[in-house]
Parts: sequence; structure tokens; C-alpha cells
Amino acid sequence: MASLSFPKDFDWVLVSAFIREKGLVRQHLDSYNNFIDNTLQEIVDEIGIVETEIPGVKVRLGSIEVGEPKIREADGSESAVTPMIARLRDLTYSAPIYLEMSLIVDDEERETTRVYIGEMPIMVRSSKCILSKVNRNKLIQLGEDPDDPGGYFIVNGSERVLITQEDLAVNRVLVDTGGSGSAVTHTAKVFSSTAAYRIPVTVERTKDGMLYVTIPSIPSRVPLIIMMRALGLESDKEIVNAISDNEEVINELVPSLLEQSKIASTVEDALDYIGSRVAIGQPRRIRIERAKQILDNFFLPHIGNKPENRRDKAYFIGQMVEKLIETVLGYRKVDDKDHYANKRLKLAGDLMAMIFRQAFRQFVKDLRYQLERYRSRSRDVNLVTLARADVITDKIRHAVATGNWVGGRTGVSQILDRTNFLSTLSHLRRVVSPLSRTQPHFEARELHPTQWGRLCPVESPEGQNCGLVKNLALLATLSIGIDEREIYDLLIYRLGVIPIWEARDKGIKGSKVYLNGRLIGVHEDGEKLVRTIRQMRRQNKIHHEVNIAHYKTEHLDEVYINCDAGRVRRPLLVVENGELKLKPAHVEKVRRGEWTWSDLIERGIIEYLDAEEEENAYIAEDIYHISKEHTHAEITPAAILGIVASIIPYPEYNQSPRNSYEAAMAKQALGISTLNFRHRLDPRMHLLHYPQKPLVKTKIFDLVNLDSRPAGQNFIVALITGGGYNIQDAIVFNKASIERGLGRSTFFRTYEAEERKYPGGQEDRIEIPSEDVLDYRSQEAYTKLDSIDGIAFPEAEVKGGDVIIGRTSPPRFFSS
Repeated sequence: MASLSFPKDFDWVLVSAFIREKGLVRQHLDSYNNFIDNTLQEIVDEIGIVETEIPGVKVRLGSIEVGEPKIREADGSESAVTPMIARLRDLTYSAPIYLEMSLIVDDEERETTRVYIGEMPIMVRSSKCILSKVNRNKLIQLGEDPDDPGGYFIVNGSERVLITQEDLAVNRVLVDTGGSGSAVTHTAKVFSSTAAYRIPVTVERTKDGMLYVTIPSIPSRVPLIIMMRALGLESDKEIVNAISDNEEVINELVPSLLEQSKIASTVEDALDYIGSRVAIGQPRRIRIERAKQILDNFFLPHIGNKPENRRDKAYFIGQMVEKLIETVLGYRKVDDKDHYANKRLKLAGDLMAMIFRQAFRQFVKDLRYQLERYRSRSRDVNLVTLARADVITDKIRHAVATGNWVGGRTGVSQILDRTNFLSTLSHLRRVVSPLSRTQPHFEARELHPTQWGRLCPVESPEGQNCGLVKNLALLATLSIGIDEREIYDLLIYRLGVIPIWEARDKGIKGSKVYLNGRLIGVHEDGEKLVRTIRQMRRQNKIHHEVNIAHYKTEHLDEVYINCDAGRVRRPLLVVENGELKLKPAHVEKVRRGEWTWSDLIERGIIEYLDAEEEENAYIAEDIYHISKEHTHAEITPAAILGIVASIIPYPEYNQSPRNSYEAAMAKQALGISTLNFRHRLDPRMHLLHYPQKPLVKTKIFDLVNLDSRPAGQNFIVALITGGGYNIQDAIVFNKASIERGLGRSTFFRTYEAEERKYPGGQEDRIEIPSEDVLDYRSQEAYTKLDSIDGIAFPEAEVKGGDVIIGRTSPPRFFSS
């Protein structure tokens, strides 16, 4: 049991340290910054050299860089732009993208040129945003709300947020049963995904025990043994070694080995079998080449795209088969798709990478075309003039402006909800599932135990979106992802993991080790490996994003290590031998500002667990109920709720639906949406005249600083019979309260008109139209217009039918 000498508010000292350092939209900012700093260059390096049809002419692509936010004026001049300027002038808050290119002619590389290739929308408050580099006073001078969290884009003057997308984890094998009445009993499926491709690969088992592999590039399913031979494993022994060393699993392979081996007994025959299905009627040599091309480029692309990767692909298929047969034998259960270990979230950076990759490939295709066109006319090539920047600019801007994304997804980008501050925060922390709204999907909509502390159990809309639109919990964070090779080298060269092919060849058994869902080797003692990695993480010797779990049953002994992006993780207090690593002295250091949240992580006092590792944890509900068996303790019970649900006082005493209703209503309450509302010209905005602080509030209310922009008022309510006038949901207002301003608000709406210029020197004029103008309205309609500028004068009281802006246009035809 933990010592009771902790200060009573120790948990909120830690929570406030988390919010101070991480903020409430840090997941979007970190993801976008990682996209700018790392992913952009990776996308360029995927192409590297642009080949052309012209012999001896190539273009080498070098480093890519995003500049500072700028706008190009009509006269061609450039000037720095701030988010407020972009809002007021209906501009896109973006920065120029520069790419180093060099022309290679007959293997001789010309001078490297820095070429402008387009505009990149800049996320407000990201590392490239001007607002991330200035203090609070400067923010106010720039017309910004100093407490605005950022995490959104400004496109054509409107604020747009990229909604976090929930998806099944890629590169992980998931086993399921075949449908009722199907000839298939079980399937093992993986979505093999690289930066460029996402290709499903399925292993199926039929009722007669035969095994087949299905991929989109091959029209018909391929017998397993044929596929393994095509990947270079010629003998039956090599194939069995790649699949399993368990006798019962091997016995299940016998039907496939006996029957399918008759079709093709050599590697070339197996390749020809596959080639005959994709290159019908072609000579054998071409069929074999086509089969090799498919196996290298469109089969398990996450493992590699070179001929030397084929053996690794065979072992991955072997891993899929082994897992499928273990499920058939009852060694393991069918995978739970709703378990959060099998889910990944795509943040703003991942979504921008998807659209930029597509736009960049179009740009390269266009560059190749322009290059070939110019060289065919024997002109000197200038890469600066050949690169058409509008290809990338238009593609990205259109996607962010409309929400239509790669892969046919819609609604990815939405206009930021500015009803009140709470609705803004909620919108930035929203998580959306891609499942159809019209289908039941009962399991997907229900709360899953692994969502505890990761997703808010209260805040989900009613109706068809229920359970599919969710919100992140208060302390939930997302992994950005670290280089897998770094962890692979650590495991193989320092921690004693034996590569899987070597272990199978030598008959070495032990705990199987999986890295990001892929079987990489065997370790003699899985428990020791898990203890070592956890200790290294707590000592800050490896990155805190590495999570590890050990599953040991009668038939299984497996270690899973994850370091990929998009895992929802939550922080917990570390308990060792029944003792909290957190001490009262640590809390005081955090309170005084001597330590930050990161200091607690680096010292191993607090650690982040993903849903996989949490399966190994035994978590105490608070620090006062810790036993010898516990491995972790909750920081605060309130951390299971999201931002909106956290402001409900005593939510545990309400019926569950009441909390859900309040979470929806709180986002609709009128108040002060932003502190800079005087400087903004939003198309629609509500402003409550007399907002009040609530009489009863939670600690989160203060931590999020909602008192500085409250929504709503404290009404005094009497529950009495009102002579029948207040039946059911009817209410009777006190007239004097209304007259004093109770619930009074102003609704602002912006109307715009511009003077357009036309060919021939003609242009629109903003003025009070004369009576001889076509479509002239009655004289009364123009009475609110100022005779000087043709715009309604300030404080004019207008009604339906009144003209607010008088604009006359020149006739479209000379006969008019």
C-alpha cells in the first residue's frame, strides 16, 4: 500500500504538467511536424531519380524544404502572412516548397538547382507557423487569441481541421473464421502497407484442409505450396521450416503438400504457374518474368521489393499459415478486430502524407513529360521553368478545402466548429471510424475494454454515428513512430534474438519475437527479454515509444514489440515490487516547475502503455490500493473521460445517457468562441452578452482555462406547477430577467461583395444603383445604403428585402 504522505492534489499536479507540456491538440502538431521534417523527404527519396524516354537524360531529386508562410500579391511581390491576414483576406495559410534537382546527361551531373514546386498548407501553431515562435503579447498584437490551441489549417479564409481516422493496423496478421455456408473455414489476412501501397494478402483454409494464398494482382487464388516455391523454397523441408517447428501444425500441412506439389515441383514451374494467370498466352520466359515482377512489387510490399526479399516474404506467409493453423487447432482464439492493439489512428501528418504522395507523383509525371517535350525540340533545359508548381498546390488545396481524400474517403477535412471553446477542442480531438453508418456493426459501436483511458466512454453522438464517432480521453497520446531498423538491430545484435530462418535451420526453439507484427526471430527466454527492454525504456536507454508484451499459454510463447505510428497510448504510474516509483518529493518538484512531464517519463516514474502491453499489466485504480502484484497505478480516475465529459460535476452519479446528452449539449452552448472575435469576420458567429462562470465546476475546467471564455449562464430555476403552462419540457420565463439581458446574444453574419474587372476596362461599381439599371428594386430597398460608399451605414436596422451592398455590373452584351 502506498504511503499516505502524498499531497491530496498530487494527481492534478501531474495532469496539469501533462497539459502544460503536451497541450490538448499536441497529437496533430507532432504528427504534422514529423511530416514536414521527415516524411516529405522520404516521399521524395521513394522516387530518387526521374527516368525519361530520352537516352542518357535523367533528373536526380535531392533534399526538399518548406519555407516560411508567404503570399504572392497581384503585382508579383511576396510578403509574410499571418493566420489572421489569411482569415481576413480569404487566403490559404501556406508556405512555398523547394526541391533540389539536378539534370544528369550521359552520366554527367549538372549543377544542382533549387526549384519552387508548389505550396504546402501550414498547420496553425506547428513548427513552420509564425505563431509558434512568438510570446503571448506578440500573439495579441498579431490579432490572435493567445489561448487558441492551433492544430488546424486555413484554406481560402476558412479554418479546417483534419479529422483523425481510425483504421485496422497494417502489417499485422489477423485470423478470422470463414462465413457460414462458405467453403473456407478460416482466413489469415494482412494489409501489407508501405508509404506507397496498401495491398491485402489472404491465406485461406478450405474444408478439405487445403491452403491457398489470395492477392489482388493475381485473378485466381494460388495454392500455398506453389506460392512458397515461387518465392524460392524448393524442397518440402524448406517450406515446412518456414511455416512451423510444431508437429501438430506440420501435420495440418500434409494435404496441401501432397496435392499441390504435383502441380509444380521446381521454382521455375511455380513461377510459370503464377505467370500463366497474369500473362495469358505469353511465352514461358515472359510469364516467369511477369510473375517475378508481381512477387517483388505487389506482394507483401512492406517487406521489400527486391529479389533478395523473397525468402523473407516466404517466412511471413509461413507466419500467417502457422497462426491460422494454431487457431484451427484451438491453440489461440480468433483475433478481435475491435481490440485497440489491432487499431491505428491516422493523424493530420499521415493524412497530409497520403495526399502529398499522390500530388508529388503527378508532379514527377508532368516533369517527365515537359522534359521530353523540351528535349525533343533540342532546347536547353531549365528545370525551374519546367516544374509546374500548380500541380502540387491545386491537388493539396482542393483536398483540404473539400475533404475528398485518397482512396475515395470523404469528410476527412471539416470546417472547425467555433460555437464555443469546448466544441473547438472536442473537434480537434475527434476520432472517426470508416465503417458504413447504415450498417449495424454492433461490435464496432460498443465500448471495448481496451478503450479505457484511450477513448471517452461518454462523448459519442446519438443516431447512426453512435459508437463510430469518438473522442480521445484526457491523457491519451498517439505514437509518432520510430525507425524499426534501430529496434531490429538492438534485438538481433545485443539482446540475443536469433533470426527466424537461422533458428528453424538449426532447430532452435524458444519464445517467438514479433516486431510490428512480423516474426523476426526466437529468444531463449521471453520473460527475460521483456524485463530487459522495459528496464532499458525506464532508464531512457531506448525510446519511450517502444512497447512490449509477452503472451505465454500452454501452446504459445510469444513476445510482441511495437514501435509504429498511430498507437493510442496512455500514461500510468510505474509500480515495482509493490512500491510506487513516484515519491512526494517528485510531486513537489513538478509543482515548483523544477521537473516537467518529460522528466517523469525519462526517469521511468511514469510510462506510456499501448493496448498490447496493457494486456501484461495489473493496474491499481489509485495509489492507495497497491499490492505486491500490481505493475502500475492510475494517475487519476478522471483520465478515462474526454475534455467535454470531464467538465460534468459528479458524472458518476448520473445515468449514463444523461452524461452523453450533456456532452452533446455543452458543445452547443453559446458563449465566447474566441477572445479575438472583434478582429475576425466569421461567416456566422454567436456571442453571448453576459457569459458567467459556473457555480460548480471540475478541476479540468480550470486546467483548460474555460473560465476565460465561459459558455452559458447560471439560471435560477424553480420547479413548481405553473398553471399548466410548463407541462413536459415547456418553461415559463421571468419577464424582468429577460429585460435585464438573461440569455441575450448577438448573431453575426458576414456578407461579401467585390468589384470585379472585365475585359475592355469595364468593372463593377459599389454604389446606390440608379433607377435605369436593369433589375433595379424599389427605392425603399436602398434606403439603408450610405450615399458615399453604397454600403449599409453602421448600426442600420435592416429587415428582409433590404439591400445591404449596392453593386452595379456593366452590361454583358453591347446590345443591353
